[in-house]
Amino acid sequence: MSANRLIYLPLGGSGEVGMNCYVYGYGPKGRERLIVIDLGVTFADMETTPGVDLIMPDVSWLAERADRIEAIFITHAHEDHVGALGHLWPRLRAPVYARKFTGALAKLKMEDQGQDPNNVTIVEPRPEWVEAGPFKVQYVPIPHSIPESSALVIDTPAGRILHSGDFKIDPAPGVGEPWDPETFAAIGREGVKVLLCDSTNVFSLHPGRSESTLPGPLTELVAKSGGMIAATTFASNITRVKALAEAGKAAGREIVLMGRAMRKMVTVGLETGVLDSFPTVIQPEEALELPRHKVMLIVTGTQGERRAASAQLSRGKYLGMTMKEGDTFLFSSRIIPGNERGVLRIMNAFSEMGVDVVDDVNGLYHVSGHANRPDLQEMHRLANPALVIPMHGEHRHLREHSKVVEADGRKAAVITNGMMVDLTGDRHEVVEYIETGRIYLDGSVLIGAMDGVVRDRIRMALNGHVIITLIMDEQDSPLGEPWAELEGVPEVGKSGRPLSETLEEELAEFLERAGGKILRDDDKLDEGIRRVVRQISMEEIGKKPEVTVVVSRLA
Repeated sequence: MSANRLIYLPLGGSGEVGMNCYVYGYGPKGRERLIVIDLGVTFADMETTPGVDLIMPDVSWLAERADRIEAIFITHAHEDHVGALGHLWPRLRAPVYARKFTGALAKLKMEDQGQDPNNVTIVEPRPEWVEAGPFKVQYVPIPHSIPESSALVIDTPAGRILHSGDFKIDPAPGVGEPWDPETFAAIGREGVKVLLCDSTNVFSLHPGRSESTLPGPLTELVAKSGGMIAATTFASNITRVKALAEAGKAAGREIVLMGRAMRKMVTVGLETGVLDSFPTVIQPEEALELPRHKVMLIVTGTQGERRAASAQLSRGKYLGMTMKEGDTFLFSSRIIPGNERGVLRIMNAFSEMGVDVVDDVNGLYHVSGHANRPDLQEMHRLANPALVIPMHGEHRHLREHSKVVEADGRKAAVITNGMMVDLTGDRHEVVEYIETGRIYLDGSVLIGAMDGVVRDRIRMALNGHVIITLIMDEQDSPLGEPWAELEGVPEVGKSGRPLSETLEEELAEFLERAGGKILRDDDKLDEGIRRVVRQISMEEIGKKPEVTVVVSRLA
């Protein structure tokens, strides 16, 4: 019988920010019992994934080994950690564990996709343990920008793993548990073999700031603002949402929460006891009856999402509410790299309305939920692991984090999606490369990134689409001339004639020249027509459109 081994395999989140999915296994080679940490999503963009709603990790490798999965552990309730749960759970069908607030949102994810929410079990934090096959897992409270974030202590027969999850060092986070260095020092004293550690802010060289530094500046800003004020922040950061609402109340304003995610987070926070209170809110129709200087909107859409409340307000009206000259719009958030264009579009739209736009000036109205470099080094020191594996970051983040670790005299390893690592002995070893990919939620259907659906969509967007229809009679001769329909293609080419007419004439000549061998063979006919359409289109408009050929033969 082969010796047992301890393996680590990231399927998402290592070499990228978002779509987190990490696998640990212990047992004989090829028969390890497995646990999964997080099932997250990332978001599509119109440039590379037009029309796609969500992107999630390809869990084919896991699905093929579903009978070996002991459990799924969710560290916290951000979309990039729990957003894929309802979609992917039917392929994995393992028990799900989470703390109360996270679990409540995880249950909603399951219900949304028609899954039984009772497959999610609520667990208590340290000192409680969850046993999952050869693993013992403990939830350790750690601050982040959402309540009840947790690091995971994972004890195995081959040693202890500390999986940091997303975290920051914040002794006063407002809502949720504060940073407790003694807890992590105790975990370190008990012995940590490997620390898997958040890398998001490794390039930020100053210590992170506390959420407790924000209520003062926010209250001051709201108090001095005229007209109506609207503020956007991450809906999941209910500490910030509450601070904004309290700032509005202090200024004598009524509060309106706009956006489904915003209302849901506050509701779940109150239901689970994470929020002990929240200022009273009113509905948009009630706010319409009040003077503008008596209203504050707290809205979704920090990243320029087209359907979120911020974007809809910037386009004119949302739920009856409009922004006007003299109003103020606050971004109490940071722009996630890649979203700059969408956010700037909203800012400029508000500016054209005469609305004063305020963003995160020198961190005055926003602090990050991730540990900066000095804070990461503090985690390394307290946990005192034999090996640090950076995670949750693009490759440059992982590599820089690794350099920081090694400069402090510790061992580090850069492990990216698909690299299976044997952690059993004193030295780590990459033992296998797993093909990793992405699954797209396209409307209500899951499709593979390599299925060709989005590729064809992009091609049509870039080059347009031409449909050629041809009727063939019983003698395999054209019945009349072919006709062309254009979509997303200029109607007139360089010749000055309608492109459709030019195509139809050239195709008619092609059919006259074509021999019976081509006319009787649908595949050859299709190929010939496509070639003519692309050649003429290139000459006339400088593009090769996608071509659909419809040949109907009379019986």
